[in-house]
Amino acid sequence: MSDNVDINVRSGYDSLISEIARYVHEYEVDSSLALTTAKNCLIDTIGCGLLALTFPACTKMLGPVVPGTEVPHGVRVPGTNFKLDPVKGAFDIGCMIRWLDYNDTWLAAEWGHPSDNLGAILAVADFVSQKNVAAGGNPLSMRQVLECMIMAHEIQGVLALKNSFNRVGLDHVVLVKVASTAVATKLLGGTYEQILDAVTQAWVDGQSLRTYRHAPNAGSRKSWAAGDATSRAVRLGMITLLGEMGYPSVLSAPKWGFEDVLFKGEQLSLPQAFGSYVMENVLFKISFPAEFHAQTAVEAAVQLHNQIKDRFDEIKQIEVTTHESAIRIISKVGELNNPADRDHCLQYMIAIGLIHGDLVAEHYEDDVASDPLIDALREKMIIKEDSRYTKEYLEADKRSIANKLQIFFEDGTSTEAIEVEYPIGHKRRREEGIPILEKKFKNNLLKIYSEEKANEIYQRCIDQENLEAMSVIEFQEMLAVETNTF
Repeated sequence: MSDNVDINVRSGYDSLISEIARYVHEYEVDSSLALTTAKNCLIDTIGCGLLALTFPACTKMLGPVVPGTEVPHGVRVPGTNFKLDPVKGAFDIGCMIRWLDYNDTWLAAEWGHPSDNLGAILAVADFVSQKNVAAGGNPLSMRQVLECMIMAHEIQGVLALKNSFNRVGLDHVVLVKVASTAVATKLLGGTYEQILDAVTQAWVDGQSLRTYRHAPNAGSRKSWAAGDATSRAVRLGMITLLGEMGYPSVLSAPKWGFEDVLFKGEQLSLPQAFGSYVMENVLFKISFPAEFHAQTAVEAAVQLHNQIKDRFDEIKQIEVTTHESAIRIISKVGELNNPADRDHCLQYMIAIGLIHGDLVAEHYEDDVASDPLIDALREKMIIKEDSRYTKEYLEADKRSIANKLQIFFEDGTSTEAIEVEYPIGHKRRREEGIPILEKKFKNNLLKIYSEEKANEIYQRCIDQENLEAMSVIEFQEMLAVETNTF
């Protein structure tokens, strides 16, 4: 036999892919905590999307690719009158959700935003429900949507526990694509074998580079990257259901597989079995539309606002003590070029909190950013790492996101050091956070709907039993509008 040949023996499916497919195909949600948290996650995620509709930079991305296109059983995009094909519908919903960096967060070896997956889940659930009804069948229920959210959260979050994609320059939306592909294929009616094949397709894609999240290239693609990932997931699921084949050793194939090509030859690991762990422990971004590593820093800055609001010209130094991930991801000096650049700058977000006593999405816009005081304060910041903060950020029973601020004045005096280890949306502050989350949802509804309509939506969504029993068609019709507000 010639030496110049490959041995063409097709192996079985990579074990990680088999685990994902088996979980999505077989898992039955039985955790009341996970379902309640999923409901809170759903309303928060929808609210973040509605708030994004007040920003033209977001709305310009929405609507049919070709204006005027009519789609049978078209996917409704909440807060709009659009009826889109499920691929573009997933993009639009995912784009809205993620635009303002205000949806839930998961922090581990990799970080990300598991509610990004709702773009694919809601789009496909709406499309399938309408097709079912047109054929004389039943629509899907919102309980099924919540269950799919739990599974998508779990896939994305468990894969993130030990596998760091950012360290090899890849964006965490690879996990959105994988998770969304799995659950979208299930919702489309896929078998276990079809879910397997679809998930392999998600890994075959080249994957997004993280450069659009970081200096010197931070930009608005980070706001639509999740929409891109969810829409791709829906497309891959639909292709697979047409009979397109999968690629069983897409991860492990020597030389040509994901691990060798994009993961520096390391094997992807699955540190624990899939269940409902991630949804039960997800971090809600309740208080501020800020990159999550900065949430506690902004909270500390807001606490200091009243003490220093009349003394900005007396400040000598601002000492910021943080954790390694915050330094690696969002600590930067130099000119900030756009809102996306600013909402991923630790120093900018702290400065806004100190100056305004709050941080809202509008604070990233050019008119606010032109205030020279912001850069004056940034220049006075010293960033330090606390090894305990870094350690407890990764500990499973803590997962803190700690920051500490102290301000020193020219006369030798200083403020007290304000330390915040867990943000309001953390599981350890869940009881404190949920009323604020519900208020955030109500406020976001009022951005789009009349007070009467907003109250109706709020009451129907806040009730767990009512929401679970609602059909996806009812839910989507409830959120649709006759005329766009943008």
